[in-house]
Amino acid sequence: MAVDWAAFTPWSALSGGVLIGAAAGWLALSHGRVAGISGMVAGLLGRRADWRARLAFLLGLTAAPALWWLAAGELPVVKIEAGGLRLLAAGLLVGLGAGLGSGCTSGHGVCGLARMSPRSLAATAAFMFAGFVAVAVFRHWGA
Repeated sequence: MAVDWAAFTPWSALSGGVLIGAAAGWLALSHGRVAGISGMVAGLLGRRADWRARLAFLLGLTAAPALWWLAAGELPVVKIEAGGLRLLAAGLLVGLGAGLGSGCTSGHGVCGLARMSPRSLAATAAFMFAGFVAVAVFRHWGA
């Protein structure tokens, strides 16, 4: 594997990370909530009392590509090399993992690790390990 240095964009990655951290911090300080996307969606579908705040957070999250388009004048090119069946299986497995792990990568990896939660450290390590295995199986062994 080689790094395409011409496409390496550390400033956009850094600014994206800062925005994610700022949003997670704002949500924790203003609402006492963890910015876990799976929990946000589950609470929105369950019509909890704070559904408006959850909806606003998720709408802000999905508005990011439109804001990028307005600022940059073009959308980044996304290349997905998996077929529909593989994407469906991946989505179901991620959902199952988030349910079994009591949260997703944003809740555990961003917010939980910032709070130094041992449970989030274990969950994030499990997510990463599963990702490494999936890449090895699908990319290198052709499954």
